[in-house]
Amino acid sequence: MIKLLGVLLSGWLAVGAATVQAESKLPDTLAKIKPGIVAVGTYLPKRNPRASFMGTGFVIAPGNLVVTNAHVIPELLDREHLEEVAVFYRQGDEERMLPATVAATDKAHDLAVLKISATLTALPLGDAAAVREGQVYAFTGYPIGMVLGLFPVTHRGMISAITPNVIPTINAGQINPKLISRLETPYKVFQLDATAYPGNSGSPLYDADSGKVVGVIDKVFVQESKESVLSHPSGISYAIPVTHLDNLLKDKQLR
Repeated sequence: MIKLLGVLLSGWLAVGAATVQAESKLPDTLAKIKPGIVAVGTYLPKRNPRASFMGTGFVIAPGNLVVTNAHVIPELLDREHLEEVAVFYRQGDEERMLPATVAATDKAHDLAVLKISATLTALPLGDAAAVREGQVYAFTGYPIGMVLGLFPVTHRGMISAITPNVIPTINAGQINPKLISRLETPYKVFQLDATAYPGNSGSPLYDADSGKVVGVIDKVFVQESKESVLSHPSGISYAIPVTHLDNLLKDKQLR
């Protein structure tokens, strides 16, 4: 009996140690990737405040490309007063700004790639096809913008479903050209059991152990299509698989 208890106790301790070890990798991963998490918005010299936050972005190889959602990038800028797309980030104790140009967009998958003049920490891209329901991932971004400073916030969420990005509606009043277009070319997205906020749009969804990005958090584009049948939007969060980002980068010869 004593021997059996000893075996069980050893097993429990081993499982507990493995769990602690797995959880302890996220702090190390965060330390590596946080320098590559940026805020995306616009900069207007004579505006108060001069910086206007739109969403989150993350840097990818070779270090001068920033990925975000296409809906984060404004379609019109006040060029007359020198408004420009910009990324904002923290370097040590200083907050910095870099002008950015749009290098590529994929509006069908709500993705955009920006180019900057500096080289920042790049996040590696993972294999979205290997993602399974029930796996837990992390995402880091600016859920409430830059109100409290450039301090990215991290959440964890389980892949609760891999599901179509749009659901057909039986209510004719809910049908519009945008919904019809998305129904014609549906694709799968990751549904998470974590709550993301509008400022999280463009945040990387990544493996907590390796830091490899498997998706791009999308708080607006997917939700307005997928939840068109709901009278009130849910708190469910979604992510665009990086497969579509890979395709965009190859198509525009950015990698």
